Amino acid sequence: MPNYIINKNPQSNGDHEVHEKQANCEHMPNIENQIDLGWHSSCYEAVAYAKKQWPNNRINGCFYCCNACHTS
Repeated sequence: MPNYIINKNPQSNGDHEVHEKQANCEHMPNIENQIDLGWHSSCYEAVAYAKKQWPNNRINGCFYCCNACHTS
């Protein structure tokens, strides 16, 4: 099961991106800007978990490492 993080800083469009930690994504935020989301069976589950934690934030999967969950 992969481990996921979320960028605590929003992108220019307002989205906080979810990344798969083990994917070695070139677009991972700096370690000080990462919030651990834990282990999830898929990016869908990780994004849903993040949306429950921060219901007022726009949350999206990273285009590069969580493309199946990337919506904007």
